[in-house]
Formats: sequence, structure tokens, C-alpha cells
Amino acid sequence: MPVGGNADDHPDADLAVLGEPQRVGRFRYWLADRRWEWSDTVARMHGYEPDAVVPSTELLLQHKHPEDRAQVAEVLKRVVEGEPFSSRHRIVDTSGQVHWVIVVGDRMLDDEGCALGTAGFYVDVSDVLQADISAGVSEVAQSRAVIEQAKGVLMVAYGISAERAFDILVWRSQETNIKVRDLAARFLAAFTGRLPSDVLSDLDHTLLTVS
Repeated sequence: MPVGGNADDHPDADLAVLGEPQRVGRFRYWLADRRWEWSDTVARMHGYEPDAVVPSTELLLQHKHPEDRAQVAEVLKRVVEGEPFSSRHRIVDTSGQVHWVIVVGDRMLDDEGCALGTAGFYVDVSDVLQADISAGVSEVAQSRAVIEQAKGVLMVAYGISAERAFDILVWRSQETNIKVRDLAARFLAAFTGRLPSDVLSDLDHTLLTVS
């Protein structure tokens, strides 16, 4: 998801208006001044009110579960180099509550293709009550198959539940102003045939040996 960036464009600028799912939030990391930006949802995942704290690499590591801190430190090395990444780990908020999160990031590029930093999203995959889904839910039944396929890809890729995979599709639908079913179809079309050869080899082996 290479994107252009504007330093005045806060991560919440588009999501707040459209109704961001409260388990999915955005972040940005700017290479030039090594600056983090959190959406309001990401701040609350860590136990802070919006704008109550200035996020930093050190603060992020403080909130990682002790057993996951070394793993996340390696991921953060990729972030500060402007590289794409994904991670599934635990964070501990200011009240001591543990949250399982999926964090996914990709490069932000300027118009010349130079790296500006990293942008991505957090998904809280803890066992919480399912929130009301956005108004587009009524359209899901008409395109159940393609949405279920897209959910399946996300579930396998990130090791998450069907509900959280759907949260991601709804969030991206809101960001892009594309209907969930259309977004799912485009996602599948773009992804088809792009698995690395080593992943395909593992898939073939598993398919032929599972019993």
C-alpha cells in the first residue's frame, strides 16, 4: 500500500468522520523526524486519551508484553527503515489489561517513489464484545461467497477470527469508500496468483499430507 503522505494529515482525519470500528486504528511513522502518529483508537488501545501522550519507539516497547518485547523490537527495526511488516503480539495498556493485536504496515512513498515512512493499522483481536457493524452490513448477504473468501485469506494470513477479518474489510471499505463486497472482490483479484513459491510449496505439502 504505497501511499503519498502529508505531515498535516492526522491518522484520524478520514476515519473519524466515517465511523472507525473501535477495534481497528491507524498509525504512521515518518522517517525524516522519526515521528509516530496514532489514531484515537490506537491511543485508547494503549490506555491513553487522544493526544494525551506523544508516541515514541520507547513508549511502544514499554507497552509490549514482556514475552513479546524482543520479537517486536525486531519488527520495529523494519519500521524505522521504512520497510513493510506484520506482527501479531500482545500489548499491556496503562491499566494492566492485556490486548492481543495484529499490526500491519507498509511504505509511504512520495510522488517520486522515495520512502516517507510507514503507515498501517492495529487490530485489537482480544475477546471483546462484537460492536455494531456499519450500515453496509445489510448488503453482505447478497455477496456472501466473495466476502467469505476474502475473510478466509485474512484469517489464514494473520491468524485471526472471522469477526476480526470482517472488521478489517469494513474498515478498508470505509477508508476507500468502496462497498464491502466490491472491496473483497478487488482484494481477491489483486491477490490471486501472487503467493511466493515457498508458500505454495508448503501449501501443496499440507494439502497432500493432511489427514
